[in-house]
Amino acid sequence: MMPYLLLLLLLLAVILGPQWWVQRVLNRYHQHPEENFPGTAGELARHLLDRFGLTHVRVEASQEGDHYDPAASALRLTPDKLDAKTLTAITVAAHEVGHALQHHANEPMFAWRSRLAAATIWGQRLGSLLLFASPMLIFLTRTPSLGVISFAGAFLLMGLGLLVQLITIPVETDASFNKALPLLKNGYLQESQYAAATQILRAAAWTYVASSLAGLLNFWRWMQLLRR
Repeated sequence: MMPYLLLLLLLLAVILGPQWWVQRVLNRYHQHPEENFPGTAGELARHLLDRFGLTHVRVEASQEGDHYDPAASALRLTPDKLDAKTLTAITVAAHEVGHALQHHANEPMFAWRSRLAAATIWGQRLGSLLLFASPMLIFLTRTPSLGVISFAGAFLLMGLGLLVQLITIPVETDASFNKALPLLKNGYLQESQYAAATQILRAAAWTYVASSLAGLLNFWRWMQLLRR
């Protein structure tokens, strides 16, 4: 019983700890507008996209979180960031522009993540079906070896999702520190704001690290159950 309790506590710490810290950092720099920003985060995103010839990419408001949608060629920010002049809003906008630049350059890791994310949707549906059907098949055929179906189902259900999360980490890191931060330092931020912008980008990256660790723990737990 104790190992399961420790595993649960570890999982909660991995998931909730970084999320709490990320929100604390983002909220800290999202309280007051910065005087040196001439425009909002949405306007900065539009300016940067146009600067790199991405005039076809739309800048939109979204209730589903800040993200770049390669299929729709749309950069989306939550309303509280789109029209804001805070350091958090400006930094997040530049980060999403970084993803648009990855897409425009057809960078391999970004392309792989996009393809794998689309395939994962169907893979997880198939995995759910296999996990649901395997006990019935084993019962009807009296063939325990069909348990491999459960293994395949668990892998499709969680393994593909874990793989997407692991690929996401370098993609997000590149968008933040190889694209967004150099852009912001090139005349958009004051030197005194560099450290805070770096902290915001690092906090955002930790969201994906935490998700990957949680997915890895969950995947390992499933594999242990299926081996018994």
